[in-house]
Amino acid sequence: MDNKTMDNKIMNNKRITEEDITSALGGRKFTPENISSLGQDEVFVFGSNLAGQHMGGAARTALLKFGAVPGQGVGMQGQSYAIPTMHGGIDEIKPYVDEFLNLAREWDQTTFYVTRIGCGIAGFTDEEIAPLFDEAFDLYNVRLPESFARIIMRRRLEKANELPNPQN
Repeated sequence: MDNKTMDNKIMNNKRITEEDITSALGGRKFTPENISSLGQDEVFVFGSNLAGQHMGGAARTALLKFGAVPGQGVGMQGQSYAIPTMHGGIDEIKPYVDEFLNLAREWDQTTFYVTRIGCGIAGFTDEEIAPLFDEAFDLYNVRLPESFARIIMRRRLEKANELPNPQN
């Protein structure tokens, strides 16, 4: 193997660092850690249960501050949007995330602040939930938690790093 081929191979297999992720994220905006108020065209996206019992975590915040409706576990309610996360695994959550993404594309003049859905009371990790929001990462009107954005960007950089270098 000549030196140029070896250099390209090393570049392709570069270890992704936190600095690489931060640089790739640039000036991206994230969902704030604590949201206590929203503007007119802003929506608080939270994890719920199908029964709409908004008793804890972000669901309680949605109930107390953003118009979540007791007994409604899915979709728009006031200035909030419920995504159920307490009824099964990732495969059962995904259709509800996809439904949200369709709404976010349609309501492109509204900013959606996605909380760390499923990562509190439901017991999932950021690494399990974040990939469900990969498409949201590219929507200019959806703000993700920084932890989700970092996981998505790492996965994208790692995937790009696995691609063969066209200069080989």
